[in-house]
Amino acid sequence: MPKPSDLLQGTLDLLILRTIATGPLHGWAVAKRIQVLSGDVLAVGQGSLYPALHRLEQQGWLRAEWKDSDLGRPAKVYSLTRAGEKQLDRELRSWNRLSSAVQLLIETA
Repeated sequence: MPKPSDLLQGTLDLLILRTIATGPLHGWAVAKRIQVLSGDVLAVGQGSLYPALHRLEQQGWLRAEWKDSDLGRPAKVYSLTRAGEKQLDRELRSWNRLSSAVQLLIETA
């Protein structure tokens, strides 16, 4: 079985955008939600997650603001921008096209 990091290659933006689309989250919560919702199959390490969050923010797809967290210290909370919603839609269409093509190949090979 492939390592979880192999499965994330090229899909990390989609996973992050889709996860944050449910509501504003800080980085650790994004990683945890991906892990939980995937049934512990996918795990996003800090070394991949935080650079991706920063890149998505720079591209204008995420907005970040510092807020007080449950732990009593400020946390950077990310939410989707309107441009991020459009990018998520593009990423979902691309993913659906790719996964359909892979499914066709598997069924006919």
